[in-house]
Amino acid sequence: MLKLYKAGNSICTQKVLLTLNEKHLDFRTHEINLFRNEQYDHEYLKLNPKGVVPTLDHDGSIIIESTLICEYLDEVFPLPRLMPEEPLQKSKLRLWTKAIDEGIFEATRELSFSAIFREKMKSMSPEQRETRFQNVGSPGRRARYVSTYREGVDSQYVTEGIADYEKLFNNMETVLAGGKDWLLGDDYTLADISLSPFVARLHYLTLLPIWIENRPLVAAWWERARRRPSFVIAVEKAIKKEDKADMATCGERIQDKVREHREEYLAAIQ
Repeated sequence: MLKLYKAGNSICTQKVLLTLNEKHLDFRTHEINLFRNEQYDHEYLKLNPKGVVPTLDHDGSIIIESTLICEYLDEVFPLPRLMPEEPLQKSKLRLWTKAIDEGIFEATRELSFSAIFREKMKSMSPEQRETRFQNVGSPGRRARYVSTYREGVDSQYVTEGIADYEKLFNNMETVLAGGKDWLLGDDYTLADISLSPFVARLHYLTLLPIWIENRPLVAAWWERARRRPSFVIAVEKAIKKEDKADMATCGERIQDKVREHREEYLAAIQ
């Protein structure tokens, strides 16, 4: 039995749900409410000491970290294969997942926070906000949250994230210029799965055109990715209409600033 501990609009959860649906696997879910700090519940921390989602329970064996969960599922349930067998292709795939885990994840978190969660935290009392900051798990993450709350899109962490997305989309456009539909060639793989929810978050925040309006190959990749049945189930239909509306409204507020910071970055590297 597969049991997935997840959170409603968690991007990392969406990666695993995409993988599960691509493989047509049966699984159960258990919702973790991040706004109620259920990820820090004593019983959940026994499963995932980092206090994050998702967590996979496979017949009592616990796997954490979304990238590792996706690779685990591909090894245990090999068809259809989402990880290439050839070593060089496998290393290329892991370059994409590494870029996400080491840069794009934080970039998306900071953009999302500056657009959505910052506004929600403004309505909290100072005591509630401080409790929220203390619960993030590490001094580094706390510094990022505090900076993004205080400065919004002007936080250095948000502007660094904007630059990270610029590099990512530039790399995608270059790779897709080879004429293939997917990042590793003809086959849809964990590279595409890993990226799709992050690109989707920019889409729902109405920020995606800032990066891809002049990148037709990335735009075409995104249209292919979002039409896949697994994406429709795991992301498009799974997100509540009110959450989509909220993301769109909040994202529109920061559009001009995001575009401005991207242009500043491009001018600086010329």
